[in-house]
Amino acid sequence: MAGASPVLEDGSWLSRLDRGLLKLERLMALVAGLAIFSLMLLAVRSVGGRVALNAPLSGYVDWIMQLMPVLAIFAVSFAQRDGTHIRMDILVSRLGGRAIWLFELISVLLIFALMMFLLWGSWAHFQRSFDFGVPLWSRDSTIDIGLPIWPAKLVVPVAFAVLGLRLLIQIYGYGRAFVRADAAPVAVPLVLSAAEVAAAEARILEEGGRNGAD
Repeated sequence: MAGASPVLEDGSWLSRLDRGLLKLERLMALVAGLAIFSLMLLAVRSVGGRVALNAPLSGYVDWIMQLMPVLAIFAVSFAQRDGTHIRMDILVSRLGGRAIWLFELISVLLIFALMMFLLWGSWAHFQRSFDFGVPLWSRDSTIDIGLPIWPAKLVVPVAFAVLGLRLLIQIYGYGRAFVRADAAPVAVPLVLSAAEVAAAEARILEEGGRNGAD
């Protein structure tokens, strides 16, 4: 999908849940962005140190291992909320009425089932690494500088748990929209046509240009 889909809001409890979870998702997306920025700084330090001082950053690969799960999946729930994941818009945009909400409901249910399996597996993977009775609470560590690996492994089930909450909200939202035949339900990303996406992106660029000029 080219851009984020609109998510309608109102005063209902479902919309309040949506906005409450969105605050956490935005914070996690910010952390993911900071992880990307940190990785860039580490790369500059490692390459610059190698070229200028013949002293690359010690444990560079170890830090990449720690940051990779954060930048890879910590913002996945935020993307799910706005509908910015890859979607079959060519097919979905041709549907209407209850059919589109049924299609979205089935899709989200399948994603939720997959996430529950992944959450269970990733939590078990974290438990195999974490132990209060050993130094740094870690049964394993990185090869170079010995960083504990359990924090990186904990990121995965945390991200999947937040995504599971987001999917539950969307399951209810799509289910209610299907039952009530709502034209524009709240707390779920609405499907836009290619023309609507292009118009929305044009408005964003136009507003950005005006703000820059001011």
